[in-house]
Amino acid sequence: MTTARAYAATSATDPLVATTIERRDVGAHDVLIDIAYAGVCHSDIHTVRGEWGPIAYPQVVGHEIVGTVAQVGAEVTSHQVGDRVGVGCMVNSCRECENCRAGMENYCLNGNTGTYASKDVDGSITQGGYATSIVVNDDFVLRVPESIPYEAAAPLLCAGITTYSPLAHWNAGPGKRVAVVGMGGLGHMAVKIAVAMGAEVTVLSQSLNKQEDGLAFGAKHYYATSDAGTFETLANSFDLMINTVSAPIDLQQYLSLLRLDGTMVSVGAPPEPLPVSVFALMGNRRSYAASGIGSIAETQEMLDFCAEHGIAPSVELIDAAEINTAYERVLKSDVRYRFVIDAATI
Repeated sequence: MTTARAYAATSATDPLVATTIERRDVGAHDVLIDIAYAGVCHSDIHTVRGEWGPIAYPQVVGHEIVGTVAQVGAEVTSHQVGDRVGVGCMVNSCRECENCRAGMENYCLNGNTGTYASKDVDGSITQGGYATSIVVNDDFVLRVPESIPYEAAAPLLCAGITTYSPLAHWNAGPGKRVAVVGMGGLGHMAVKIAVAMGAEVTVLSQSLNKQEDGLAFGAKHYYATSDAGTFETLANSFDLMINTVSAPIDLQQYLSLLRLDGTMVSVGAPPEPLPVSVFALMGNRRSYAASGIGSIAETQEMLDFCAEHGIAPSVELIDAAEINTAYERVLKSDVRYRFVIDAATI
């Protein structure tokens, strides 16, 4: 066993605290990673506060992880000591179901093993990246290109792939009009990636506070959804809409913005159900869908795409002692655009 320093939640209401955790021994197909940086995702907050269901405490979250390989198992050939690597939202899957065999382990029919708050191979509860090290099966460890700034790479492992996957699947590109709902950690990545794919991008945000940033990231248009006139002006405008917000919205309003055969894809996950009217879909043969992270192969594809196009998240680097303050700022949308923890401060 390896001891790691970490920050853990001890209940749904108390602040995260410094602690130590045990990592399992490195097996034949495992990789021990010395963590350098870990992103702070809204999913972390939902999880530790019990908003997505009960969890076992203490719990270390964090599924946007980059670091350096410190040790490899005897059967590992894809990674070696010193490699710059990353770990995202999952660390294993059943490998046997139809989806896993198709290379879509993120949709494992038996439930993939999450980087935190899941049952690990040794029966323990997985503990995430707010820590100084982690042990992960080699098939779920990703190569992080050198051209991506180290301190900015971590959010690509969730925010990056969560937005890249639906943009790629629904063929965002030249000639496509893409709307991004929300201009936060996920939204700013959706803008950057969709622009790099060649799409014409419009941001739909509650206010115009981040308009200058959105346009600087490559968006052609930026509208405030608090202005009722926005929905009249943009009716029947978009081929694809990526909804990144983790709070309830009026789906009927947003669906009205889709063109014939347009699709709205939710990647944010509010705790409450979102009602959808069939009539909102019928009018223009619209579709409503959702997308969850991406496969390991697709995540590596995303990392290579970002390296090729010079894409990196916009981040605020923080010390571990600032995590609880960062949580409160995330809930107030007071971050541009992703907090990243310097693991050296844990």
